[in-house]
Amino acid sequence: MTYDEALEFIRHTQRFGMKPGLHTISELLEHMGNPHKKLRYIHIAGTNGKGSTAAFISSILIESGYKTGIFTSPHIQRTTERIKVNNVEMEQSQFARLTEWIQSKIKIILEHGGCHPTEFEILTAMAFQYFYEQGCDVVVLEVGLGGRLDSTNVIDTPDLGVITAISYDHMNILGNTIREIATEKAGIIKRGGDIVTYLNPPSVTEVIENACKEKGAELHNTDFSSIKMLEQDLEGQTFSYKQYASLKISLLGEHQVKNAAVAVHAAEVLKSKGYDITEKTILKGLLKARWPGRLEVLRRNPVLVIDGAHNAEGVAALKKSLDSLFPGQALTFIMGVLGDKDYRSMLAQILPGCAKLYTVTPNSNRALPAADLAKAAEEYCENIEICGTVEAAVNKSLAETPKNGVICAFGSLFYIGEVRSTLKKSD
Repeated sequence: MTYDEALEFIRHTQRFGMKPGLHTISELLEHMGNPHKKLRYIHIAGTNGKGSTAAFISSILIESGYKTGIFTSPHIQRTTERIKVNNVEMEQSQFARLTEWIQSKIKIILEHGGCHPTEFEILTAMAFQYFYEQGCDVVVLEVGLGGRLDSTNVIDTPDLGVITAISYDHMNILGNTIREIATEKAGIIKRGGDIVTYLNPPSVTEVIENACKEKGAELHNTDFSSIKMLEQDLEGQTFSYKQYASLKISLLGEHQVKNAAVAVHAAEVLKSKGYDITEKTILKGLLKARWPGRLEVLRRNPVLVIDGAHNAEGVAALKKSLDSLFPGQALTFIMGVLGDKDYRSMLAQILPGCAKLYTVTPNSNRALPAADLAKAAEEYCENIEICGTVEAAVNKSLAETPKNGVICAFGSLFYIGEVRSTLKKSD
């Protein structure tokens, strides 16, 4: 099987949709020899900030000398981005080999009347096998959706669970109230485990506290009052946190400082459990951490940044960051969203006072058409252009925005990768 054939097989499984639950992934892993039971984990759930927090923690572990696997989703440009060891992407030949092997296990399952695994279940199983083969000391495992019934929750009690910011998203699956959503996320809490949390609203915190009490897990709440911002520009941010006088990160936005603080707190808990982590490796890990597509600066003169904000809370954080970085400046936006998102709330938060909006249709069967997005945006912005392709939107915005202007492409990770590809072609 070639890499392209493997991708085609994986994509073909999209027809099986999304089936929350652990039975199918457990059956597949059983046929694979249960590689997930031979690894140690840091398991990360939440609505926003999962990936960034995973990147910070992974980088700290790597700097501390641990061979570290990291599994994240979705990808921005390549499927292999989701599975890395020491920040090196899985090779395409390995992806093809493991896909072919897993396909043979699926055939056996189907012959015995079992269910076909979904795309995410296959990728999760592949990640477990790859990390086992690579001899990883520890795996940073990001939840795909929710927590309780997510494929990654097939693992036993991890060395540490982390729950990041929780807000409204995927309500059709996770529930219509913030408590219902928090309950699903808290489903990663295992008996006797340790949980580090982002500072969430009281209703969310109560759900997490109750889940920890029920499972006999120890809760470690991150204290954001100990954070003091020292410096920020387009190159990064410097801040102090507890005894750490000067922490530097390249990721932009106040929310990333909070995510970094969660990662530092997680590192301290891991150290207390025997991990060989020092202040030096924490400092170096934070500094070296990268997470593409989150307030990432891709161009100067004019500045062009991309961000994967795709729900109301994510857009609120993006707006706050843009106001801080570019005070009083009217920005140009490129926006594309999926139809099941609360895009009207997103528009209401970010568009007032904008210079221009270019709308695009993400490459997804769940995408909101660019024309529909433009229609909804008319209430907040007078200067709107519907673009047939992402490339057209990028090129037009660069051509029409003054050199001292700022362009921000946001709304869905489904098209952020296309923005990156377009810019790479023009280099």
